Amino acid sequence: MLSVLRNGVYARLFCAQVVALAGTGLLTIALGLLAYDLAAGHAGAVLGTALTIKMLAYVGLAPVITALVARLPKKPVLITADLIRAAMALCLPFITETWQIYVVVFLLQSASATFTPAFQSLIPLILKDPRDYTYALSLSRLAYDMEALASPAAAALLLTLMSYNNLFIGTVAGFLISAAMVALTAVPRPGASEGPQSSVWHRTTLGTRIFWRNRRLRSLLALNLAVSAPTALVLVNTVVYVRDVLLRPGSDLAIALACFGAGSMAVAFVAPGVLGRFGDRAVMLTGAALIPPALAGAAAVMFLASTDAGWWPLLGLWFVLGAATSAIITPSSRLLRAASSEGTLPYVFTAQFSLSHACYLLSYPVAGWVGAAAGLGWAAVSLTILAILGSAGAFLSWPRTADSGAGPVIEEQTVEQPAEQSGQRRR
Repeated sequence: MLSVLRNGVYARLFCAQVVALAGTGLLTIALGLLAYDLAAGHAGAVLGTALTIKMLAYVGLAPVITALVARLPKKPVLITADLIRAAMALCLPFITETWQIYVVVFLLQSASATFTPAFQSLIPLILKDPRDYTYALSLSRLAYDMEALASPAAAALLLTLMSYNNLFIGTVAGFLISAAMVALTAVPRPGASEGPQSSVWHRTTLGTRIFWRNRRLRSLLALNLAVSAPTALVLVNTVVYVRDVLLRPGSDLAIALACFGAGSMAVAFVAPGVLGRFGDRAVMLTGAALIPPALAGAAAVMFLASTDAGWWPLLGLWFVLGAATSAIITPSSRLLRAASSEGTLPYVFTAQFSLSHACYLLSYPVAGWVGAAAGLGWAAVSLTILAILGSAGAFLSWPRTADSGAGPVIEEQTVEQPAEQSGQRRR
């Protein structure tokens, strides 16, 4: 797996991803504690609203921004997005009202909606070999999971020495170092996919149209809904359950989130071998099958557990949910690559970025608002229902034949051809 780091361009971009993720991990912990300080028992509702605003930026802005910057060099786009994220993170320690959280989160995540799809679409251009690309996907997942482990651990240590507001400085540093790493990298240019007369609207909707015409990508949409349910429960309601129900210190919030990351990391580590043996369909649908019962278990714990009994079941369930979500997320980019040409990669990756986060527009408000109004147990029950719908949709829609792994999806691949090329063929 580590052999892909011999590619110098990929290695530098991977390092940029790692340091940015480390800063984002500190942001997650500090933002939860900031929301708790400002809203106490309503912290779940505040976080749910903030994360919903984040999703609105991802869903509404990502396709438009990708279309607008499609012909710009990727390096300045990535660097500018990182600098904007650093500036917004620098504002967070000075927040005194909940509405200020919402404004800063929107601006910061708008920059992330520019950075992430552009970054992800570069990796297939750097690593052409399918096996190397699978290794890169596992490394990327491991980077996310190491962030989920290392950042909470670092946060727990730092919180014993300083106020959580100082954690935001680590976020700023992460984004600035990421920008510097990108600046030092020779970023490849994607192939041209659109004629000079293609409209912004055509480029904005291109990825979604490719999604709709490919059965595996339609199944991926249902899996996105299944993934959004446990993620929302963990990110929105863990802080309230740990602090208000279990009456544990803020450092234990970091431990609970680390267990979710550990489960995800365990699956990402074995993913290349398992995917090679069983294929994308079996691995991803196994993850989808695990999520609803694990969420039902979380609901039972939140309804029934006492202060003394609830901690260890929480950690175990969070580990299982992390593993199940990783089984879906890690291979997903293989499906995107198989359904794309070099020129349409940015649009397909942006469509996945936007459509997957659209699911969180439903799951985050359910986790936050239902949890605040009816209790954490009912929030978990509602999210279990969402996960059942998503998992069932994926099982019913994914074709059983020709599971080609990372190879091309020949019979269903739908790649939009440049307007000039189509015109030349007609002539």
